[in-house]
Amino acid sequence: MNTLFNLVVVVQVISALAIIGLVLLQHGKGADMGAAFGSGASGSLFGATGSSNFMSKSTGVAAAVFFGATLGLAFFATKNKNHAGGGVMDRATVTAPAPAPATGPGAIPSTAPAAPVAAPNAPVTGGAVPAAAPAAATNVPEVPVNPVPK
Repeated sequence: MNTLFNLVVVVQVISALAIIGLVLLQHGKGADMGAAFGSGASGSLFGATGSSNFMSKSTGVAAAVFFGATLGLAFFATKNKNHAGGGVMDRATVTAPAPAPATGPGAIPSTAPAAPVAAPNAPVTGGAVPAAAPAAATNVPEVPVNPVPK
């Protein structure tokens, strides 16, 4: 089966190269444009050009072979897909991204702050918890950060 697949690929590449070569070698219809403007053979541009020559028939045959090879490759691709368990994207592993931490004003922290605890050697009077020291003030202005939409 693998040999037949390789043969179809080779036939498709050869037919593609043949199409490219035959199209580049053919005499274009635009070359007769000068005849349309006073040379006396203006009917050749828009009128009947006569029977097709060997080059145009060969291009048609090469195109038919190319399309046939393409259909053959499509057949092999769908046949192998069913036996191999799916396409490339079906075998890809998906990992969920980690959630972004919420920052900015009004953001709810993910864990509750711990209650202040008295120092180990400090005397506790009346069951009161000593007040926490105020946070050091900084002169950095607070910049609002837009949270990432979920």
